[in-house]
Amino acid sequence: MNGSIPTSLGRLTELTKLQLFHNSWKGLLSQNHLQGLAKLRVFSVSSDTTSIFYVTHEWVPPFSLLAIQISNYMLGPKFPTWLRNQKELSSIVLTNVSISDTIPDWFWKLSMQIDILDLSHNQLVGVVPNSSGISFVDLSFNCLEGTIPLWPNVMFLFLNNNLFSGAIPSTIGSVMSSLVVLNLSGNSLNGTIPLSIFKLKVLTGLFLSDNHLSGQIPIHLEDLRALGSVDLSQNNLSGHVPESMCSLSFLYWLSLSGNNLSGELSWLKNCRSLYTLDLGDNKFSGNIPGWLGENLSLLSKLRMRANLFTGDIPQQLCHLSDLHILDLAHNYFTGSIPRCLGNLSGFNHFTSSNTAFPFPFAFPSQLIYIHQMDLVVKGRQFGYTITLELVNVIDLSSNNLSGEIPEEIANLSDLGTLNLSRNQLTGKIPKKIGELRWLETLDLSSNHLSGSIPSTMSSLTSLSHLNLSYNNLSGSIPSTNQFQTFNDPSIYEGNPELCGLPLSTKCSIATNVDAKDKDGKKKVDNKEDEYDEFWFYLSTGVGFIVGFWVVCGTLVLKRSWRRAYFRYLDEVKDRLFAVIAVNVAHFQRTT
Repeated sequence: MNGSIPTSLGRLTELTKLQLFHNSWKGLLSQNHLQGLAKLRVFSVSSDTTSIFYVTHEWVPPFSLLAIQISNYMLGPKFPTWLRNQKELSSIVLTNVSISDTIPDWFWKLSMQIDILDLSHNQLVGVVPNSSGISFVDLSFNCLEGTIPLWPNVMFLFLNNNLFSGAIPSTIGSVMSSLVVLNLSGNSLNGTIPLSIFKLKVLTGLFLSDNHLSGQIPIHLEDLRALGSVDLSQNNLSGHVPESMCSLSFLYWLSLSGNNLSGELSWLKNCRSLYTLDLGDNKFSGNIPGWLGENLSLLSKLRMRANLFTGDIPQQLCHLSDLHILDLAHNYFTGSIPRCLGNLSGFNHFTSSNTAFPFPFAFPSQLIYIHQMDLVVKGRQFGYTITLELVNVIDLSSNNLSGEIPEEIANLSDLGTLNLSRNQLTGKIPKKIGELRWLETLDLSSNHLSGSIPSTMSSLTSLSHLNLSYNNLSGSIPSTNQFQTFNDPSIYEGNPELCGLPLSTKCSIATNVDAKDKDGKKKVDNKEDEYDEFWFYLSTGVGFIVGFWVVCGTLVLKRSWRRAYFRYLDEVKDRLFAVIAVNVAHFQRTT
């Protein structure tokens, strides 16, 4: 629904629920819309356009609400004082409403009766008290500061993306023993991960990323029996990952990227329930063991970017049928690209793994969207959250891979990003690469590829980022379809034998790049044309001879057929003369 909300709603004096959420309202919503709703108990409104909720500072609502939900309305900048009169509230959701104030003391006195509090995506400032009876708290994406509060009754605590500092309280596990989800990401926390966290027996999600935590990952993880998601990325953690990490039977998401962790991957052997594994930007070393593709058969996202891995890319990775993100860039892998990667069926359909928490919650939907993975797409790094399941990426760049690009890659019909740059690849660009209908990013730069740019690449209509620089490519650059949009010469630089726009080097002879190029393809095409022309004339001559003698030969050899044929011609001639004579006589009579 769109347009403005009519003030006549205020005449519905018997109304108890007014739910206007998830619409496209415009204009002003004021106290006049609500003034007559004395029996109102539940109120919700949101808009995807710029809208204003205006009430005077002195306004006293005529109703007593149980639940209120306002999102994407300009309610601030002051904290709404009219909530002070709502003595029965159990659920308060005021997200993205432009409040840039401190949370007043009187509000925390109300909190003893509140079960759900969501004030996320505002500009709230100040500190929060150290006691509250709320079970679900979301204060994320604000400017709150101070130390992490200890709230004994809280089950879901989202304090991520604020300015909290200091160490995580050492007693957090004993004081907040009911925690199901703890999200402290995106703050300025320091110190080590307290051992008391491992007393949280019902914890399903632990998110401590983007802080300044140091030290090692604690050893005794096996006590966290319900833990499904662990994100410790972008900290200063060091040492080896404890073997107990994979004793967590529900663990499906593990992100340890952006730390100083080291060692080999033997600890991964029993992580059989993992859907997502992100070990990027660390100091892990050794080979990727072949059993990873067999034991971790549920993997759909594998990111090991920027480590110290060596050896070949194991063929067993091709057993990961749900895999749709494979990022092994910036390592020291050698050997060839496995041809069996073309069998990864996860790149042939948009997957949607069940990455929600393993228990059903009657709480706001952002619970399932807190996962994030950083991927390099179109030459830039992006953080993907909600759309992560729709991203299909193969990135093997900056290794020592050799050999040719396998044609089987073209079987991955829904592949969105293919980055094989900065390797030692040779041979030609596969002609079948034009079958990658959804390919948006193709980077083959800084290799030793030769030959022409296949004309089939003109059919990559989704392609928006291309880099073929610093190879040994030759011939004319295609000029049709998508190639008309690639006007940056740096895409092709470092290929001295390439010619045509957007390069300044003009091709010496105008050629149809879809059929000819400088590396000998022209001669092959000419021979094929001569061959086809020869067979055309030969078949025409043979056909004429056969047709002529099938008809005329029988008339020469068989007298009865010859007489019948000429008798038939005489009858046709006589009938034709008769028709002409009748028509001439008829014409003369009428004139």
